[in-house]
Amino acid sequence: MTRFLFVCLPLTGHVNPMAALAAALLRRGHEVLWAGSESFLRPIVGPQARIHPIPLRAHRGQAERGLDATRSRWEGYIVPHARTTRKGIEAAIAEFAPDVMVVDQHAIAGAIAAHAHGLHWVSVAPTTMELTRPFRRGLPRVEAWIAGQMAAAWSAAGRPGEPPHDLRFSPHGVIAFTAGALAGDPEHLPSNVDLVGPSLAGRTPDPDFPFDWLDPGRRHVLVTMGTLSMDIAKDFYQRVDEALAPLGDRLQAVVIAPDRTLAEPAGHVLVRRRAPVLDLMPHLDAVVSHGGLNTVSEALVHGVPLIVAPIKGDQALNAEAVRRSGAGLRVSFDHVRPDGLRAGLLRLLDDPAYAAAARAEGDRLLAGGGAEAAALILEAHHND
Repeated sequence: MTRFLFVCLPLTGHVNPMAALAAALLRRGHEVLWAGSESFLRPIVGPQARIHPIPLRAHRGQAERGLDATRSRWEGYIVPHARTTRKGIEAAIAEFAPDVMVVDQHAIAGAIAAHAHGLHWVSVAPTTMELTRPFRRGLPRVEAWIAGQMAAAWSAAGRPGEPPHDLRFSPHGVIAFTAGALAGDPEHLPSNVDLVGPSLAGRTPDPDFPFDWLDPGRRHVLVTMGTLSMDIAKDFYQRVDEALAPLGDRLQAVVIAPDRTLAEPAGHVLVRRRAPVLDLMPHLDAVVSHGGLNTVSEALVHGVPLIVAPIKGDQALNAEAVRRSGAGLRVSFDHVRPDGLRAGLLRLLDDPAYAAAARAEGDRLLAGGGAEAAALILEAHHND
C-alpha cells in the first residue's frame, strides 16, 4: 500500500481527471489524501475522500486574452495560490507522510513543498496549454517571464537560489491526460511524459437535471463555453441563440450558462448553470464548445463531433486538432455569425463522416488507458 498526496488547483476541469485517478488508486488498495479546499473539493471527490483542508483562493475568471491572459493567470492566480497554499500543503505532508505526491502542474506550491521535503513527486497535466511548450518555440521572452514567476514563488517559500528545474514538469515524471491528435507534436513533448488520454470516472449525479425533457425524436446539442470564460462569452451565447432559433423542429439544445444569459430562450433551448456533462454525452449528437481539453476529450470518446470556438490558452490547439482529425469544425469566437454557426451545426448533424471521425479519435484517446494506466504509472514510481 502506498500513500499518495494529491495537490490541485481549485478548478473543476483540473480536479475531475485527478479525481478519477485518485479513485483508481483507492480501488487498487492505496491511500489518498487531498490537500485543498474542503468546500470546493468535497462535491467533486465525494463524501468518502480524505481532505486536508486549506483555505480556498477562488479563480474568478479572466477577461484578458492572449499574452495578457498569461500574465493575469500567473500574477493574479498561480503565484498567489502558491503563496496561500504552501504552508497547508506542508502541514498535509507532516500529517500524512506521503510516499508520492501527485501535483497539478500549475499548483507549483506542491512542487516546491515536494522539493523541500525530498519527496518523490509526479506532475499531472490536465490541459495541453503548456505541455508542448509553445512559448519556448515561438515566444521565448514569455517563457523566460514565466520562469521568473516560478523563481519568485520559490524565493517567497524561503528556498535558496533558483528552482532546480521548471516547476511545471517534475523530473520524476509527467502524466498528461491527453493522447492522439490532442497531444500535439510529439517532438515538442517533455522527454518523460506519459500520455494516458482522458481520465474519466463517474461523477456526482445531478438529480435536478430534467432528462425527461429530451425528446427522442429530435437531435441533441450541448453548448458550453467553460466556467472561466462566461464573463466574456455573453455575445457568443447570443449568436448561438440566434443560430438555434429556427431549428426547433430538428433539435433540442442544452446551454450551460449563467442565469439570464439568454433573455427569452426558445422552447427547444434549455439553459442551465450546471449540467451533468458526462451523463449527457450518450444523448448528444453535437457539442459547441470553447475547446477545453476535458470537454473535447469527453465528446470524442463518446463519438460526438464538435464546433470549437477557441478563446485562449490551449483551446486553439485543441480546436485545430479537432479540425485536422475531421471530428468537427473550428470557428472564430469573435467573428462567427449566427448563420455560420447554424450552417456548421447542420453539417455536423447531416454528415455522418464527422461522427465517424470523432469515434476514431475517441478510440485513440481511450487507447492511452486513462485513470487505470495513470495509476499503474504512479505505482511504478513508488517502486523505483
